Amino acid sequence: MTLAPTPGLTVVSLLPKLLNTNGDAANARVLAQRARWAGIEASVVPVHTVDDLPDSVDLVVIGSGTDTDLIMARDALLPFADVARAWLAGGVPVLAVGTGWELLSGGLDLADGTAIDGLGLIAGRASSLPARATDDIVVAGDDVRLIGFENHARGFTGARRPVGRLISGTGNGDGFEGSVAGNFIGTHLHGPVLARNPELADRMLGLACTAKGLVRPMSAQADTADDIAKAARNQVAVRLGLDAD
Repeated sequence: MTLAPTPGLTVVSLLPKLLNTNGDAANARVLAQRARWAGIEASVVPVHTVDDLPDSVDLVVIGSGTDTDLIMARDALLPFADVARAWLAGGVPVLAVGTGWELLSGGLDLADGTAIDGLGLIAGRASSLPARATDDIVVAGDDVRLIGFENHARGFTGARRPVGRLISGTGNGDGFEGSVAGNFIGTHLHGPVLARNPELADRMLGLACTAKGLVRPMSAQADTADDIAKAARNQVAVRLGLDAD
């Protein structure tokens, strides 16, 4: 049965040309598609300059970039500082991955001793790891296990609250992974993370729907996608010697 569309959601993909090294800008498409499967209209708006910003923003996705583009990415993000601060203060669900997350923090300390100022919107700071982390990562969240792939040269300190406890991988470098502040999520998980962990996508969608007074029913399409994601996560879990979900 096809559900009748209802007034929808606007998902902003911030700087998707610059911050999409690991395909993380696709997290915006995951959010929009899961909303559509539930009969809610949803659009993804690629935002490259402040002039591209839509009148209404319900969810925001920021991907990861390369270290060679760190200054360029930081300077491209700077014009969005005020609006991003408003999103965070207003409870708009925001997902930032990798360097997109790091650049929203107090700053980055690179292996060569260089320090790069961040936007200072998120508590904490990214600091160089002894070795680059490139492996599967498993995280025990509040009530869900998240699995993805990490590819980063820096850990993270000073997060108000982590996404979860590390089961396998490097994460922040202190036994935990990610940063949570209100409806903001920062993470090292690629995959894209919302495709591999649809429970996390549904949490973000639930927050956005509640804010707009929308009801998001489950759908057969989402169930099928969830089964595929679960099988992919279980392959990683078994390979790492962990129990399957």
